[in-house]
Amino acid sequence: MTQPPTSTASADAGVLLEVDRLSTGFDVGGQVVRAVDDVSFAVRRGETLALVGESGCGKSVTALSILRLVQPPGRILSGRITLEGRNLLPLGEREMQAVRGARISLIFQEPTAALNPVFTVGDQVAESLLVHGQASRRDARDRAVQLLHAVRIPDAAERARAYPHQLSGGMRQRVLIAMALACRPALVIADEPTTALDVTIQAEILDLLRDMKAEYGLSLLLITHDLGVVAEMADRVLVMYAGRIVEEAPVRTLFRTPAHPYTQGLLASVTRRSEGRRLPAIEGTVPDLARLPKGCAFGPRCASRLATCGLEAPGLSPLSPDQAVRCHLHGPERRA
Repeated sequence: MTQPPTSTASADAGVLLEVDRLSTGFDVGGQVVRAVDDVSFAVRRGETLALVGESGCGKSVTALSILRLVQPPGRILSGRITLEGRNLLPLGEREMQAVRGARISLIFQEPTAALNPVFTVGDQVAESLLVHGQASRRDARDRAVQLLHAVRIPDAAERARAYPHQLSGGMRQRVLIAMALACRPALVIADEPTTALDVTIQAEILDLLRDMKAEYGLSLLLITHDLGVVAEMADRVLVMYAGRIVEEAPVRTLFRTPAHPYTQGLLASVTRRSEGRRLPAIEGTVPDLARLPKGCAFGPRCASRLATCGLEAPGLSPLSPDQAVRCHLHGPERRA
């Protein structure tokens, strides 16, 4: 039988970033615990790709792996990360520093922790331009004000002289977006960019991200657990569970015909609410990555599990040219 593709987007000519069979682990108690296990996907030019899943499933570690920012005891074990045709894994640290911020930027989920409290926000936006040699010190200050204005911070020139603690949470998140866009990168990774914000500010930040994506012509890898954000923002979706991609599909396909029982459970918990009825939930808990169950990691929580599910891990099965699922329910033996 022909081996299914590692990603439904991997053969596209318009691919900006390709992650191929990436594994990242942590040395814990004499064993290697895989937080990211054999993950493959591609980000196309100009698209928004959402990476979704419960906390602890490996989403943020995937983002840090792409940027080569995984800290000990973590390390990239194997795989290939190709940006614009260039494999990032063999690069030295100095070469990677030239990539971070300039070609790939990261928007952190907690701006209070990401911003330096002893420097003004204007200086922190300008720093990226200076580090990558894209402006003189005087020009960098002016560009920083322009960027703060672009991300809709009122009185940008005055706010540029403020320190992070003097700004609201929403404004601090806008500062992070300005920093991410400073060098006009090809790809922005947004890691839970609205988690710490109230609903009104969340909507404003999502609108801003959408507008900045269109204006700057960039690609966006959006990491989130919020399926409402996915429905509003994404073109395609990757569903992650216990360090592995279990489903990949265009956003409309995923919401209309989810294939993996985990995806179905996630969608049921937010789309079938009605007054007076209990909100459906996925039974059980996310497994300990150091003690994964045999076979399918989702098996113990799955209401549709087969005998095979407890014996061997499922492979990735293509359901159509743009949808694939890692589940025995859709494996070749079930379709035969």
